Amino acid sequence: MDQALILAPNDAATNARFELLSDVRDVFTVNRLTTQNGKQPALLFYGRLLTDADTALSLLEPRFAARGFTPMLQRSGEDELLIAVPGVTSAGRTRLWLHLLLVLATIGTTTLAGATLAGVNLARNPAGILIGVPFSLTLMTILTAHELGHYFMGKWHRVQVSLPYFIPVPFSLGTFGAFIQMRSPIRNRRELFDVGFAGPIAGFVAALALLIFGLVLSDALRAFRTFGPPLGDSLLTSLLTHLLRPQETATILSRNPIALAAYFGILLTGINLLPAGQLDGGHIAYALFGRSARPLAVATVLLLFVMGVLFWSGWYLWAGLIFITGLRHATPLNDVTPLDRDRWLIAVGVLVIFVLTFIPQPLRTF
Repeated sequence: MDQALILAPNDAATNARFELLSDVRDVFTVNRLTTQNGKQPALLFYGRLLTDADTALSLLEPRFAARGFTPMLQRSGEDELLIAVPGVTSAGRTRLWLHLLLVLATIGTTTLAGATLAGVNLARNPAGILIGVPFSLTLMTILTAHELGHYFMGKWHRVQVSLPYFIPVPFSLGTFGAFIQMRSPIRNRRELFDVGFAGPIAGFVAALALLIFGLVLSDALRAFRTFGPPLGDSLLTSLLTHLLRPQETATILSRNPIALAAYFGILLTGINLLPAGQLDGGHIAYALFGRSARPLAVATVLLLFVMGVLFWSGWYLWAGLIFITGLRHATPLNDVTPLDRDRWLIAVGVLVIFVLTFIPQPLRTF
């Protein structure tokens, strides 16, 4: 709840607020100034920008940082809203040893998963774990491409980002994927969109190339037989298997470690592009629609529950994860400037990739 700013003239906090008010006068016409309750109250300036939002931020960031604040720009009805948020973000320390340890651990767990999927009894034949290496290297290549897409796009925009953190698990595919940390705020929706779509695009290209490679070399890899329930198809996997292995479309993906890992890479690409929460699709949706993207996120979670009933029980888990990690989205510093036409066209391409890669029933268990 906001309250009018009424403080004694000799109050130290008042002096700091007057200094901030002086800082904004050349870029922002202030009609009203309020504070927002909290341990460290934020200052809310209602009014109009005197320049474009990105220029205003570039001027205000060093001024506000010198006083211990970070500026944010939003819309509030007919007004523009400049918020002075207490605190300044500083870059975290890179722990290279931790990233390397997680990479090695995830290579180990995905190799174990690959051997297990191939039906190897590791208790009787420990050396059989090597059969899981093609699966592991394929999946790790796709995950690495995805995260490096985010990483290098973030670096290009001068966003402080961490190296990828891989998540090893001793079951299922051997990993829950990977992520990078944003160590500085996203400045505007353009940066949010670019960093958001770069990962899925890079991962998709890697998965597509490896899927084709695995299907073409299927005969050479026939010794690595993978067992399990029949796999469902996306439009992309169905098209490629019919084109490249027309006589074996029902089983070829589950008998080939490279194609199988690429299949899961395609599956994860489609899931990641769901327009909800902290998924890449959620970042893209917020960049496109702003706060109006929230109903889309809610609808996505509800749809996943319905799909859990109709197609695959695993959608319950994904719906729960999206809900637990939060449907709200971190707001860019400049939440005023909309995306340009070129990025809307790229968004259409991302939608096409989502349609091609999404798999309603990954495992045909019923």
